[in-house]
Amino acid sequence: MSLLKRLGKEELIPETPVANKANLLSTKKMSEDEGLDSKLHNYLVEEFKRISTDEDVNYDELIENKSEEFFKQEGTLLTYEDKQEILVNAKNELTGFGPISPLLADSSITEVMVNGPKDVYVEIKGKITKTTVHFKDDEHVLRVIEKIVTPLGRRIDESSPMVDARLPDGSRVNAIIPPLSLKGPAITIRKFSEKPFTIHDLIHFQTLSTEMAEFIRACVVSRLNIFISGGTGSGKTSSLNVLSSFIPNNERIVTIEDAAELRLAQEHVVTLESRPPNIEGQGAITIRDLVRNSLRMRPDRIIVGEVRSAEALDMLQAMNTGHDGSLGTGHANSPRDLLARLETMVLMAGFDLPVRAIREQIASALDIIVHQTRMKDGTRKITHITEVLGLEGDTIVMQDLFVFKETGTNEDGKVQGKFIPTGIRPHCAERLELSGFKMQSSWFMKEWNV
Repeated sequence: MSLLKRLGKEELIPETPVANKANLLSTKKMSEDEGLDSKLHNYLVEEFKRISTDEDVNYDELIENKSEEFFKQEGTLLTYEDKQEILVNAKNELTGFGPISPLLADSSITEVMVNGPKDVYVEIKGKITKTTVHFKDDEHVLRVIEKIVTPLGRRIDESSPMVDARLPDGSRVNAIIPPLSLKGPAITIRKFSEKPFTIHDLIHFQTLSTEMAEFIRACVVSRLNIFISGGTGSGKTSSLNVLSSFIPNNERIVTIEDAAELRLAQEHVVTLESRPPNIEGQGAITIRDLVRNSLRMRPDRIIVGEVRSAEALDMLQAMNTGHDGSLGTGHANSPRDLLARLETMVLMAGFDLPVRAIREQIASALDIIVHQTRMKDGTRKITHITEVLGLEGDTIVMQDLFVFKETGTNEDGKVQGKFIPTGIRPHCAERLELSGFKMQSSWFMKEWNV
């Protein structure tokens, strides 16, 4: 896509009063003068309008050349460092996402949070810190939001003041604007690694143990139905991506998400994304609609990025009607809480179903729950791998197979603990062995001295 198309309705930035003064170039610290930034931006936009959309143009090179021409006329008193700073700002505005572009390019940053034009925070290694980055005003933040959502066919305005979107690299974006956001437009960007995490990465990060990883891989290949539960920011989507990587390459996979985030290496993948209503309030396609449609697409596996509403009923029915090996995530504080949430979400479908019937569906559909937690030091850990055994009376019977036992924190504030098996041989062990996996007794041998 050409830069002109990506710019969309790129508007000229109103110049500040300082930019119109005759003595603008006599200012000592030009890099602090937002008026000159605006003049360069507007100058480049006008130059781009003269370029034919059919031309194959190196826009980075063009920006540098045109900026050099601009500085010969307007920036004769600027130092080289000032010119470079203004040039970088112009590049970020035209080819990136404004002031937050350097943050998005920094691989050590996992989340970018804009709480208004003057308050920008980042998450690094699980810790949230405030940055010196800032926008000029609310309109500046809105322009960046528009640049993110417009190519995706999404919109954000007073009639639709919230939007979920994604960046070209798959990072998840949520934006909300006034009147709902009182401090100005807010943006939350959950970044994803350019190279998707592997199971070896999770073991290296001490998210889980080698035995847990081997067991989970066996469960995925053996087509057990697995849900990943956890709180916001606990790493559910990253873990879902890792689990999905275990699916054999010869199976047809259908992924269903609000904003497409999963990046699967398999060849036979169909990616579906929900759609919000248009300006007339029509045309919305929900996750539930996509789950029902996916059943007609001859899937071997159905992967739902997050189950949060009535689609839970259709997902459970799919798991109970031959679509084994389905995967999904859901917000919950524990494996038991996930079951309670699934009951509530099924009731949101609008059917007056008896609670026992719902629990029978859940107990029959789910095989394994993987629960992940963001610890107080910012690390993510799989604290439970729990097996769903069935219904006994009106209670769904579960058993923990692996747990993370926290023992305290070290002098650096890092959480200390150990992944331990509970000593219970899984009920699904026979099914895994029929799929060719030999269950190591050492995986499930409880260490009584822990």
